[in-house]
Amino acid sequence: MTYDLPSMSYMAMYIISVHIVNSNSRSSVGADHWKLSVEEGKVVQADEEKSTGTYDTVDESLFRILTHKKLENGKWLVDHECTNCKEMQQKVSSTEPKEEIIEPKQNKSSTKKLLTCGKPVNHTQYDHLRGITNRSEHPHIPEPEVAIMFRKKGARNSEVDMNELELKLKKLKKQTPKSSYIYSQIGNYWRIRGNTQLSIECFRKALALSPNSPDILLYLARILFNLEYLDDAIFLTRRSLAMQTNEDNTWHQHFTLGEILKAYGHYSEASLHLQQALRLNPGFQRAEAHLRDMEGAPNPSMTQYTLFIILFLIMCVVFGVITSMEASYEDSTDGKPQRHFNRAMAMRSMKLGINPRLIRMRKLNGM
Repeated sequence: MTYDLPSMSYMAMYIISVHIVNSNSRSSVGADHWKLSVEEGKVVQADEEKSTGTYDTVDESLFRILTHKKLENGKWLVDHECTNCKEMQQKVSSTEPKEEIIEPKQNKSSTKKLLTCGKPVNHTQYDHLRGITNRSEHPHIPEPEVAIMFRKKGARNSEVDMNELELKLKKLKKQTPKSSYIYSQIGNYWRIRGNTQLSIECFRKALALSPNSPDILLYLARILFNLEYLDDAIFLTRRSLAMQTNEDNTWHQHFTLGEILKAYGHYSEASLHLQQALRLNPGFQRAEAHLRDMEGAPNPSMTQYTLFIILFLIMCVVFGVITSMEASYEDSTDGKPQRHFNRAMAMRSMKLGINPRLIRMRKLNGM
C-alpha cells in the first residue's frame, strides 16, 4: 500500500490549495477586501455587501491607478499601458472635495529687488590672493564705521539712512550701469550691512573695470584685514599706495599699513607709517591711539633678539669653563708628581731662624 501514499499526498495538497483560492477570491462571502476611502484619506476594509456584489467604479479606478504607476526621474507617473487610466483619474478627482486655496498676501518688502552689482566677473588680476579665492567661505562682518563716507557734508545728524542710501545707489546704477565707482560704492554699502560675499564681488567687478584704482584696492584691503588675511591686505595696500598720484593725500594708506604691520608685530615699521599718517592728517585719534599702545608694549622682535644673545653668552661661558677644567686635568696627569709639604721641617726651620727655602734648595742639590 505504500505506492498509494504519493497520490494521497498530492490529493491533499490539491484540496488545500483549492480551499485557499476560494477563501481568498472576491466572490467568496466574508472575504477580506480593502478599498481606498476618499473621505478618510486611508485604506479601509470593505463591507461584506460590497465584497459579494459589484464594485464601485471609483474604487476600482483607484486601485488600477495605484497598480499602474511607475517611477521616472524621481516622479511617480501613470503607466501609458494602463487603459482608461486618464478617465479613471478624472473620475477620482471629480469625487474629491475641493479645498479653497488662499494665497498669502505678498509683502512689498519681500518683492523688493536686491541691490547687487549684477553677474560676478569671471576673473581679475587679484584673484590669486587667498582671501579672494575663499570669498564664498567668509563670515559676515559688519563695518559700521564705513558709513562715514556716505555722510552728507554739513549735516548735523551723523547717522546715515540706509534705505535712502540703497534707493540712491539703485538710481545711480540704473543711470550708469558700467561704472567702477558705483560698483565700489555698492560694495561699501554691503560692508556696512555686513555681507562680505556681496561686497567682495562688487569690488571684483569694479577692479575688472579699473584694476589700478587706489581707492578700490584700499577698500578690498580693509575687508581682508578684518578677515585676518594680513599678507593679502599688505599687498593690496602697498599696491594702492603705489597707484596714488603725488597730488593725492595718502594718509589712509599709511594708516592702514600701520594697523596691519602692528597686528603682524612689526612695531618699528608700523610706527613709521602711523607717524606719516599723522603728518598728512594731523590730530587723527586712531593713529595716535595705536602709537600709544606700541610705546607701552615691548617689541616682540627685540625681545627675541635679547633672548637669543643671553642664551649665546650662557653657552659661551659654559663652554669656557668645561674647556679650562679639561686643560687643568690634563696638566695634572702629564706633569711630575708634586712633593708634599713637610710641616714638621718648616716648623723647625722657623724656630732656628733658617729660611725654609734654603733648606729646600740644599736638599735638592744633595739629590
